[in-house]
Amino acid sequence: MSAARAVETVFRIESARIIAGVTRIVRDVGIAEEIAQDALVAALEQWPRDGIPDRPAAWLMATAKHRAVDLVRRRETYARKLAEVGRALEDVPPPPEPAEPDDIDDDLLRLVFTACHPVLGTDARTALTLRLVAGLTTQEIARAFLTSEPTVAQRVVRAKRTLARAGVPFEVPRGADRAQRLASVLEVVYLVFNEGYSATVGDDLLRPALCEDGLRLARLLAALMPDEPEVHGLAALLEFQASRTAARTGPDGEPVLLADQNRARWNRLLIRRGVASLHRAGSGPYALQAAIAGCHAAAVRYEDTDWRTIAALYGRLVQQLPSPVVELNRAVAVSMAEGPAAALPLVDALAREPALRSYHLLPSVRGDLLERLGRAPEARAEFERAAALTRNARERDLLLARAAALGKKSPAQGD
Repeated sequence: MSAARAVETVFRIESARIIAGVTRIVRDVGIAEEIAQDALVAALEQWPRDGIPDRPAAWLMATAKHRAVDLVRRRETYARKLAEVGRALEDVPPPPEPAEPDDIDDDLLRLVFTACHPVLGTDARTALTLRLVAGLTTQEIARAFLTSEPTVAQRVVRAKRTLARAGVPFEVPRGADRAQRLASVLEVVYLVFNEGYSATVGDDLLRPALCEDGLRLARLLAALMPDEPEVHGLAALLEFQASRTAARTGPDGEPVLLADQNRARWNRLLIRRGVASLHRAGSGPYALQAAIAGCHAAAVRYEDTDWRTIAALYGRLVQQLPSPVVELNRAVAVSMAEGPAAALPLVDALAREPALRSYHLLPSVRGDLLERLGRAPEARAEFERAAALTRNARERDLLLARAAALGKKSPAQGD
């Protein structure tokens, strides 16, 4: 691997931790992100010349922290600020697990709660945290939000300025303040994991580092707030989803559809953890999604899946969380429980939803229904349209392969 490629790879994985560690020193997420970028530039200059360090992540963290300390020294008297910085000056990682649930010493979790401060609007909180914690680009965040890149960029810039003006402390809050931020924090953790589980852009279907960060944050939240049912609902959902990761791609990284996955490769330990978390969850949106994932996990074979229960759970979910994406998922479950003819009108009605206009899974689902109904030429056109909309190379290849297969099956029917 070239030095430049190594820099980009390590920074992509470690940027959130670097920003979090620097924020603890400078107390400003905007400045912390700039310092992290400075460390990236320094690595791009030095690694090709001096070689890749033995501990590249530690090198980036140390470089960023040193620059942060230099900034602090310039701003205030060194002696007074040194006492506040404390062990943040040392080149050691934070402890991975807390000794006590209520005293979690995790900079990444502090960063999430800081970015989810109520001084920001919901959209701004989520966009900022995805940018800082997940290291997503504005393009990737826009895709996750089903919105435009300029809109996301403006949200991120304004959010950082607002936090700086308000002097928001870098901490995991307690009491009512913690509860007030919880919904946004859960949403962010879910979106971080989901971007890793099904990448919106790039050459790979999975981004394991994001899945690991999302799952780790969900577990930390469950330890921090053991009496919050939805925290356990989210943890259960991510445990179930993570259990399938190894079976979701083939030897060359190509996507493997749920019906074709080797369920022997599903991680039984994660499934057991998901079941345990689900027992502590309530009946909120994350708990319902976890129950759906649990139905899949309980099926030994794809043919054993309890689609009627899944469709009913989606019906309850759409009442609590009205969303065209949830409606689309419900339509898929209805198609499996009652047949494709019952689901096609539901999908066709969603074609009028502005938020789904460029959402590739809408024509993908419609193509699948049409294929099952024997309408091959129409199905092929839908798969081709879905392939044109997705920005993930692996998904595009899969969709084009399905379209091509339909073309071979019905050459006389034309377009």
